[in-house]
Amino acid sequence: MTDYIGYDALTQAAMRGVVREALREAAKGSAPPGDHHFYVTFRSKAPGVKIPDHLIEQFPEEMTIVVQHQYWDLEVHEGHFEIVLKFNRIPQHLTIPYNAISRFVDPAVNFGVNFERTAAAGEAEIVAPALDDAPIAAEDSEAPTASGETVVSLDEFRRK
Repeated sequence: MTDYIGYDALTQAAMRGVVREALREAAKGSAPPGDHHFYVTFRSKAPGVKIPDHLIEQFPEEMTIVVQHQYWDLEVHEGHFEIVLKFNRIPQHLTIPYNAISRFVDPAVNFGVNFERTAAAGEAEIVAPALDDAPIAAEDSEAPTASGETVVSLDEFRRK
């Protein structure tokens, strides 16, 4: 079945918006609020990523940064964020577009989201864990179609 609405792209944009808003909260102070802290993994050679060459050499595919206590000048923009972190005691300015992020985790609240590239478009899509493989429907409310897909009746979920 063709997804003319583009739910994967909508979900991706929404979840990247969550990452942006979490970073905005962290940018308000000298550290993220409470016990929050972030692990941000990004593709080091993705378009728009600006990091020093020695870091690209050290992390040619992906790099993970920690936004917790020791960071400076966190600036959150619509399409990217900028941050200064120390590597070997030397401050380094990083620019990371949200589209370059492959993983975002806040272990303080057990929140995490993975963004993976799709083979077809080269774009990232969100990979959500399956909540349950069992269908959510009452008995006899499902009917297989000729193409093998399952149609679930919504009658069981409507208010009466």
